[in-house]
Amino acid sequence: MFSKHAISTDRISTDTWLKIMCGLMVNAMLFGVGIVTTLSVPALAEHAKYLIPAVVVASFALTPFLVGFFARRMRIRNWGVKGWQKGDLISG
Repeated sequence: MFSKHAISTDRISTDTWLKIMCGLMVNAMLFGVGIVTTLSVPALAEHAKYLIPAVVVASFALTPFLVGFFARRMRIRNWGVKGWQKGDLISG
């Protein structure tokens, strides 16, 4: 069923998995915000032919920078026990 060349979770670190999963979500959010903004503002919608590809490129370009910030916050070891129980401005 699976080939011998399938990706094994033993070889990929937890940080890498967090960055990949977080990157998918961040990219989707950036793309969604950009597309909704482009299509809902009439002045921008007139130029959608050029702006939609720009939104795609911008979302791919910005994702790696934001993923590093968000993926670090997802690790319990970076919060400590007291910090995890207390939370912060975003998580409450």
